[in-house]
Amino acid sequence: MSASSLSACPACVAAPSAEAIAGARAEKASGIVLSLPTAHCAACISDVERELMRVPGVRSARVNLTLKRVSVEAGPEATPALLVERLGRIGYEAHELDPGLLSVTETDRRGRDLLMRLGVAGFAMMNVMLLSVAVWSGAEAATRDLFHWISAAIALPTLVFAGQPFFSSAWASLKARRLGMDVPISLALILSSAISLYETIEGGEHAYFDAAVSLCFFLLAGRYLDYRSRAAARSAAEELAALEVPRAVRIGADGDETVAIADLRAGELVRVKPGARMPVDGIVTEGASEIDRSLLTGETLPVRVSHGTAVSAGEVNLTGPLVVRVTAAGKDSSLHRMADLVAVAESARNRYTSLADRMARGYSPSVHILALASFIGWMIQSGGDVRLAVNVASAVLIITCPCALALAVPAVVTAASGRLFRRGLLIKDGTALERLAEVDTVVFDKTGTLTMGTPRPVALEQHAEADLRLAAALASGSAHPLSASLSSALAELGIAAAEVADLREVPGEGMEATFAGRRVRLGRADWTGAEARDATATYLDAGDGKPARAFVFADRLRPGAAAAVAALKAGGKRVVLLSGDSAAPVEDMARTLGIEEWRAMVRPEEKAAHVAALTAAGARVLMVGDGLNDTAALAGAHVSISPASALDAARVASDIVLLGQDLLPIADAARLAVTARRRIKQNFALSLAYNVVAVPIALAGLATPLIAALAMSTSSITVSLNALRLR
Repeated sequence: MSASSLSACPACVAAPSAEAIAGARAEKASGIVLSLPTAHCAACISDVERELMRVPGVRSARVNLTLKRVSVEAGPEATPALLVERLGRIGYEAHELDPGLLSVTETDRRGRDLLMRLGVAGFAMMNVMLLSVAVWSGAEAATRDLFHWISAAIALPTLVFAGQPFFSSAWASLKARRLGMDVPISLALILSSAISLYETIEGGEHAYFDAAVSLCFFLLAGRYLDYRSRAAARSAAEELAALEVPRAVRIGADGDETVAIADLRAGELVRVKPGARMPVDGIVTEGASEIDRSLLTGETLPVRVSHGTAVSAGEVNLTGPLVVRVTAAGKDSSLHRMADLVAVAESARNRYTSLADRMARGYSPSVHILALASFIGWMIQSGGDVRLAVNVASAVLIITCPCALALAVPAVVTAASGRLFRRGLLIKDGTALERLAEVDTVVFDKTGTLTMGTPRPVALEQHAEADLRLAAALASGSAHPLSASLSSALAELGIAAAEVADLREVPGEGMEATFAGRRVRLGRADWTGAEARDATATYLDAGDGKPARAFVFADRLRPGAAAAVAALKAGGKRVVLLSGDSAAPVEDMARTLGIEEWRAMVRPEEKAAHVAALTAAGARVLMVGDGLNDTAALAGAHVSISPASALDAARVASDIVLLGQDLLPIADAARLAVTARRRIKQNFALSLAYNVVAVPIALAGLATPLIAALAMSTSSITVSLNALRLR
């Protein structure tokens, strides 16, 4: 089963996603960690854990559904290969990951922390507001003072606890000798609560605990929205490095032994079984087979290898056992070098400055200067009345508090993300929409991106039924991608397999058997005596003296691919096709979709270099890809999209995940991103317009801190309503 296939679990369609309790906690470097690309729901968790617990030697198995991993504590008899095989029996694809290269993570701890503080602030705000209503209704003297003291008892601990994210961030900014957005926020919270406490001690008529707690609540709401829209996945470089096979079978003087990759040295020999992932870069010294390079290069056809052929870590050995002489292992392998490329690209992209960050640079110093000017001005005006000057300065700080500014971006991103999610796109990064709005060039991968990535036989009805039955019998015994596809297609047509004897696989060539006393073959053109076609095909020699029959395969276009390319070009975007596949299918695909710029046989580092060259020339690139060969380019692009069927590393490197098969939502997202950026700018304009009106009122001493808090809340609600227009 491929990563793009449906899970074996029927409940995945209907059951909601769920997390195994303590799934992240159970992931330890000393255990076995398996990737589960087809796990989707709660039923998958129970299926996988139940099957693994039946394996002798397994002490515990815990699935983390968010990370699509299972962590296993087991004795030496429960090998990773055995666990992968047992999961394969129940329909779950699994790949071993290196636990030493995966960081131990706690799922969404920061999100839960913010949500808890938001809940505390909301509860306190409602209670303080009830007491304030009583004061506003006419409570006087001792009753008013009692209500103020009760409000203080509720508000002050709440502000200390709920305001912690702002206080810690402000302190970090001050230590770094800069003024971040959280500095005026923290000052507003501290001053409003300090003035209120002073007024309560002095028996004053007005206290502003309700304003302080309300301010904290609205700011936490904005912070939580911002966090949810910016919830970043794990590093793509980490995920890519973890795909390296952690162990290999070394051929030593005393026989075969399983060793860690880190213990291998150049020149040593390793044995690679059929179906196993290549653990090292090296040269084949014994055996012949076919290897699947699709995840690394995008090539749709397996490549034949024999003595003297170079192989790379991460490739999959399909048909025959191989002995490989190590040329590079571990950190020196090509797969690890690709991970380094991704890490460098991610670091460069993370330096993008969002609209909100650019606004904040000038906003925070201006707020502090205004508040200080109002304090000094009212000290002079009032003849040294500190109480009045501090009240006015506090009102200025509160009324200019960047709550609306903090909500401007996350409110829009949240609304746009919801709309795109309903269209089948999941936004992973908070700045992705802003970057998508700036895109002028779109680079597509071919295999698995513009196409489904799974070649299917075409024109089967043109073959005689006897040939189809014979092909079904031969194909059923092979793990070769073309054979598996042919076997599946014939089964769907209801073709019964012929009765054959002595069925066996010839490594690197195909399947062979005896039928009606004669030898029959299904495989390569030269092996079956056929004349190779200029197309993806496998050939049947029925042993009847007739020419071998060709079963031709074609990779299907994804739904909406042509419409998406046309819509992007109509929107003024430059569209480029880069593929690791051979020239003929790439040229045919480009012609079909109307893409004028295309390149074939492009290696992973060349894809990343091409994207970097476009960027250096001033282009803002959207990269759409799905394989390991796309990962560095995805990370290096201005913004990136990968299908949900993509390899984990590619999904992690991308900013947006395409949940369905249809590509048309990509064009919709490009249009919506432009609208979203316009809404963000409108929100900034609304926020600044509010300040232009409200700040002079506060400077004139006509606004108490309570009125300032109400005005600030009104501006925040206005910004949120404007963002909701996107829905």
